[in-house]
Amino acid sequence: MSKKTDSAAEEEEKKAAAGQETEAVPAQEPEEEAPAPQPDAELEKAKQDAADYKDKWIRTAAEFENFRKRNAETRHTSYMEGRADVIIKVLPVGDNLERALLTCDEKTKKGIEMVLRSFKALLEGEGIEEINPVGEEFDPKECEAIMSEPAAEGVEPGYVKEVFLKGYKRGEKVLRFAQVKVTT
Repeated sequence: MSKKTDSAAEEEEKKAAAGQETEAVPAQEPEEEAPAPQPDAELEKAKQDAADYKDKWIRTAAEFENFRKRNAETRHTSYMEGRADVIIKVLPVGDNLERALLTCDEKTKKGIEMVLRSFKALLEGEGIEEINPVGEEFDPKECEAIMSEPAAEGVEPGYVKEVFLKGYKRGEKVLRFAQVKVTT
């Protein structure tokens, strides 16, 4: 007899001695264990599924992070290009101010110089620098040759002799090419 059956029999005897009715407790037979459906195989399958889901989750999270970074970079680039487009439209104002300096009286010259300093401070604040290659070797990455003249004696060909229109760049990106005269 099992321990459980022994204690049930003892309780019946106590109840009978106390004069109480006893219920017939059927003797419990030990249950036969049904063959388990291979818990190791199920566990391994569950572990494999969990690993697959975790791998998919990690990949999805990485793809989203990459998407977020690309999107942020695209937004930043678009913003900077938009700002550059506005600056390009304002550059002729600076050119005209410089031309005006050459033909005005002294009082007007002081006022134009103040406006021109503000204009150059704006460009500097935007990280834009002038391309003024006078005396330098012609660089087609920054300059546009609109005229040429034969080189004088002692002067090497392929150098910038005169700048007709200043160029501007931000970092390595040219916003406007300098228009120059080159020696040939």
